[in-house]
Amino acid sequence: MTHRDDRETRTTLYRSRSGMCCGVCKGIAEYYSFDVFWTRVLTVIAAIFAGIWPAVIMYVVAAMVMKLEPVMPFESEEDEEFYHSYSGSRSMALQRLKRTFDNLDRRIQRLESTVTTRDYDWEERLNS
Repeated sequence: MTHRDDRETRTTLYRSRSGMCCGVCKGIAEYYSFDVFWTRVLTVIAAIFAGIWPAVIMYVVAAMVMKLEPVMPFESEEDEEFYHSYSGSRSMALQRLKRTFDNLDRRIQRLESTVTTRDYDWEERLNS
């Protein structure tokens, strides 16, 4: 997501794909419409006052918990739903895709069997 209007309408917190280190600070800055510089400065100040190791552990946990920013903006709610299901559980998303393609395959087989039967009247269909 490189367009500013996409960031302004964002409703979910993501890690940025173009961040310096895991994209946590940039993702937070984009979500809250802050400048990424000040987000990083606040992170460093928090690390100094809270202690380096607790801050590093919190940063790593945030990087593991936050979903990675989508490569392309969503075109529909279905795209967004699929992305969230995929980023949450890849096996569930793959099962969903398999079900969709199985349903399509069944429909195509049913169509092929109807069209290729001897009783199908091609002349009537083509001349009407």
